[in-house]
Amino acid sequence: MMTSTYAPVWLRLLLVALLATVGAGRAAAQSPLEITVAGGQFKPIPIAIASFEATGPDLGPLSARLTDVVERDLESSGLFDVIPRSAFVSGSAPFASVPQFADWRTINADALVTGRVQRGPDGRVQVQFRIYDTAAEQELEGLQFLAPEADWRRIAHKTADAIYTELTGEGPYFDSRVAFIDETGSKGNRVKRLALMDQDGANVRYLGPEGLVLTPRFSPDDRSVLYTSWDTGSPQVFTLDLETGQRERLGNFPGMSFAPRFSPDGSRIVFSITEGGNSDLYEMSLATRSVRRLTNNPAIDTSGSYSPDGSRIVFESDRGGTQQLYVMPAGGGEARRISFGSGTYGTPVWSPRGDLVAFTKILGGRFHIGVMRADGSDERLLSSSFLDEGPTWAPNGRVLMFFRQSPGQAGRSQLMSVDVTGRNLQVVETPNLASDPAWSPVRN
Repeated sequence: MMTSTYAPVWLRLLLVALLATVGAGRAAAQSPLEITVAGGQFKPIPIAIASFEATGPDLGPLSARLTDVVERDLESSGLFDVIPRSAFVSGSAPFASVPQFADWRTINADALVTGRVQRGPDGRVQVQFRIYDTAAEQELEGLQFLAPEADWRRIAHKTADAIYTELTGEGPYFDSRVAFIDETGSKGNRVKRLALMDQDGANVRYLGPEGLVLTPRFSPDDRSVLYTSWDTGSPQVFTLDLETGQRERLGNFPGMSFAPRFSPDGSRIVFSITEGGNSDLYEMSLATRSVRRLTNNPAIDTSGSYSPDGSRIVFESDRGGTQQLYVMPAGGGEARRISFGSGTYGTPVWSPRGDLVAFTKILGGRFHIGVMRADGSDERLLSSSFLDEGPTWAPNGRVLMFFRQSPGQAGRSQLMSVDVTGRNLQVVETPNLASDPAWSPVRN
């Protein structure tokens, strides 16, 4: 018979779901739960991840590496407290056996994961795992992944995604990539290269020649990247096929073209063209290469971002005298201002969930990353520093990545991530200086 000593996983996870919902915006009524969440008193879920069994001597090192990546993924989310294996009472948890749940409750593990790594007849690696609720003493999920051994990191990320999704109800994001600008050299002579890495900073590779490049953006199908390059002498928008490496300039526009972003269905891009000191938003059909003007205002209109349903665009403009955020229909038309707090706003990007818009804010001589609802309500700042800029959403809309520049001649630019509630601010490690992150969709 169960006692109340051990809170079941479903109860703890209900708090996680509430954290995501309440943390996304401040409700009109100030509830005790909201104050608790805003005060940072939420406790991550204690989880034990037993070392995945290796069914052959050649699989031992691979199994250890895979288990480590699963642990790091879950720990990095801020929603889990991974219990060290040195604390395990049982020492191990055989995959084929029913766990001794009392042993896991003794170390306060609300959830337990066991796994096994074996090699299939065709040489591919098969990873099987089970997720248990230790209080209810029941299996919550059992899954397996099969892939070439070279893709072992992706198997680990897929495994972590499955655990994360089962236990939190949030969408996956560990098996995704980040495009960014790698920077080397002195501050006055920086070399910028377009680079790609796994979301945890592993597997960095460079995508093109050295040069001045900015603002990479993934296509919805994860096959190509848009970016701005100075190869032609002035900013122009290019697309790069990630499989073939082929790149192409999108149009031969007068003046400068920059700040591109794909539509949710990948059929169009929104970008800015500056000519004669005026900057407006334009939209291009990638099938026909036809272009139409979306704004026509004697101001700087830039940084367009589509809503997830493709019906609206949020952008920044100084048409009201200061840099603010506006929303208009995707086909152009009347724009409605949504930012009304102190300071100035820029680089807006719509959340994949559709509920929030992330932005950069300058206030009191400092830069901040923040979020607000699409109607401008419930603004909340998540970071503050000398220079924080360029937010990008994880594919599940739960986490933001951005870049932070430290002050001074020796100032460093590095990538940061933060939970949408403002918790779990951390550095994303890269080999060199880094800026302008762009998060990909979850990989198939």
